[in-house]
Amino acid sequence: MPVWRGAAYLLGSLLSGVATVLALPLLCHPALARRWADRHRDRAGRLLGTPVAARPVPGRRGWTDPATGRDLLWLPVNAVTGVALGLPALLCVGNVVVAVIATPLWWAFRPADRPRLFIDVPVTGWPTALTLGPLQIVLLGAVAYLGAGPLARAHARICLAVLSYSTAEQLADRVAVLTRTRAEVLDAHGAELRRIERDLHDGTQARLVSIAMRLAVARQAFSDEPRDEQFVAGLLRDAHLGIEEAMTELREVIRTVYPPILADRGLSGALSALTTRCGVPTRLHIGDLDRVPPAVEAVVYFAVAESLTNVVRHSRASTATVGVSRAGDRLSVVITDDGTGGADDQLGTGLAGIRRRVLALDGTVDVDSPAGGPTTITVELPCGS
Repeated sequence: MPVWRGAAYLLGSLLSGVATVLALPLLCHPALARRWADRHRDRAGRLLGTPVAARPVPGRRGWTDPATGRDLLWLPVNAVTGVALGLPALLCVGNVVVAVIATPLWWAFRPADRPRLFIDVPVTGWPTALTLGPLQIVLLGAVAYLGAGPLARAHARICLAVLSYSTAEQLADRVAVLTRTRAEVLDAHGAELRRIERDLHDGTQARLVSIAMRLAVARQAFSDEPRDEQFVAGLLRDAHLGIEEAMTELREVIRTVYPPILADRGLSGALSALTTRCGVPTRLHIGDLDRVPPAVEAVVYFAVAESLTNVVRHSRASTATVGVSRAGDRLSVVITDDGTGGADDQLGTGLAGIRRRVLALDGTVDVDSPAGGPTTITVELPCGS
């Protein structure tokens, strides 16, 4: 680890520890403690080069979230370790700055109180300033070289020890999330079946009954004497139009179950069609996806379709971008727009529906939509061959 990186980490930890002490009443709020803890956990993971398990999607918030106790425990630990391990770095850096800049300048201007180097060596002349100054820099540099890295790693390990999830906790959280999402998917599946049944009963079936009645009347009129050919032709014309309308409705119902375009053109072709039809100019970037399971294709298609619908209806965006890529067994979808932002899955069913579909396949959804934009929706799905 470079010395500068370890020293910078320790100085940041010192500032963080002091800030924790000063803002302790505010940081005790669960939401702020959560953000503060996540920031330090990610920072420690980057320093150690250790993959840090993402915080599970919480089923509960605030004081009822099981992770809140861990976040609050980090506050006093951070205050103590940040100050204790950061002060040596501050002393080294401060004394190096004094040796490099302050000592020669103070001696040059000859203040009444002579600067001192090391423990108690007064600077009484240029030989002292120019000799002991570099010597102090070398010694403190050696101390920083030997100590900055280990101290920084020690602080990072303490941080991860307090804030990281154990394997058992991660498994329990994963099981809880999957149990909840499976139940939601089953409820949504039941509601979807009821919707399809209602659409077929009230729409397509009603049209087919009307067509059958018109054809029965036409057959009866055709067999009567004398025949009213204009009347029969009108009935047949109406029956023909009714059949076309029924076929259109039936195709719409089928499209909501599994888009036929996925079977006909694949995921790339289906997404190309979506972006082409979008009311906002949309760029599409698709990497090498290899073979994608049909269930994952359907979730990606509906996620992109719903996201672009939200872009057109709510974002007031001028452009949008859809990127699809695959790394190993993970498929990533990123939808961005330059609109006004403020997207929230608590305010509507669109984003909530995307999240429900994705979580059902053990995927993740991240929505970054600050007020004023831009909005970025990131979907990651397992995509093992």
